[in-house]
Amino acid sequence: MSVPEINLVFDEPVQRKKVPKHLADYSPIERRELATSLGLPAFRATQVATHYFSHLSDDPQSWSDIPAEMRQSIADQLTPKLIELVRSVTCDDGMTRKDLWKLHDGVLVESVLMRYSDRVTVCISSQAGCGMNCPFCATGQAGLTRNLSAGEITEQIVAAARACANGELPGGATRLSNIVFMGMGEPLANYNAVIRSLRNITDPNPDGLGISARSVTVSTVGLVNGIEKLTQEGMAVTLAVSLHTPDDELRDTLVPINSRWNIKEVLAAADAYEKRTGRRYSIEYALIRDINDQSWRSDLLGRLLKNRNAHVNLIPLNPTPGSKWTASRREDEAEFVRILESYGVPVTVRDTRGREIDGACGQLAAAEKTRTD
Repeated sequence: MSVPEINLVFDEPVQRKKVPKHLADYSPIERRELATSLGLPAFRATQVATHYFSHLSDDPQSWSDIPAEMRQSIADQLTPKLIELVRSVTCDDGMTRKDLWKLHDGVLVESVLMRYSDRVTVCISSQAGCGMNCPFCATGQAGLTRNLSAGEITEQIVAAARACANGELPGGATRLSNIVFMGMGEPLANYNAVIRSLRNITDPNPDGLGISARSVTVSTVGLVNGIEKLTQEGMAVTLAVSLHTPDDELRDTLVPINSRWNIKEVLAAADAYEKRTGRRYSIEYALIRDINDQSWRSDLLGRLLKNRNAHVNLIPLNPTPGSKWTASRREDEAEFVRILESYGVPVTVRDTRGREIDGACGQLAAAEKTRTD
């Protein structure tokens, strides 16, 4: 299989329409500088950040510490509307909700909000589409449209937090507890915006949402230079490596970036991250029938990981319409787990939520585009 050319730059590609700048695109110091540049007192930025991150308020008319005649103007300048809800679909008795968002330029992205007995998790997108070209992934097959800004990423998270606080999920009002960067896109290929978003999540109120870094997971297909940069950031988020097979020959096909950084290099970078942060990393492994679910591959994976501080997250594939790829047989999944456990490797099988609602990333956006074309 020929390996496609993949854009590995960390900087924002050329936009078709410039994304409006938002408070969430800036550090706390930069926000105050932005306010000053707009002719506002610097403290206005802190006031708006308090409403945005602490109160989760998107209604400037409720910002009572700002003069009434100034509220809408300040909101338009510091918190312009970046995402608009197109539609939501639910399953699991309403406990799983997928939201389809339209960005300012008409681009579509998705997020998924999931309530469990002990936590509420949102899975968010960091890019519109993805340039990694993994053949079993709906987003990867759509290609990369563009990177999202930190504001667009953060808006998905704040919207989820607001939905939790407003009691929009069954069970009443609650608090958003976990964020996973596992939606559309490769987070480490949009590095700067993702890092700013991570700080927006973990900075204490009013500068951010005040969510623990330990409750945040950043997934990557294995951009080693991105993992190395993340290691130096000093944020102990959970690193998730989408490995999907323990042998380079198959991984070159399933995850084409493997031709740039092979499995040995990816695991070495993940080990360095674990050593620096003290955080066990996750190995994401989509089980695909008769492709990567053989016993010998489980054995090889067990031997690779038995002395590493890593946890395997097996993911029964959520197939996309018309795809030749499908989930493994239950007996093959069970044997895969048994072999890994025989090496002492921690392993779980992911709860496959959202199958009825185009659960795989990119499916809802693709369906909407087809419907409106």
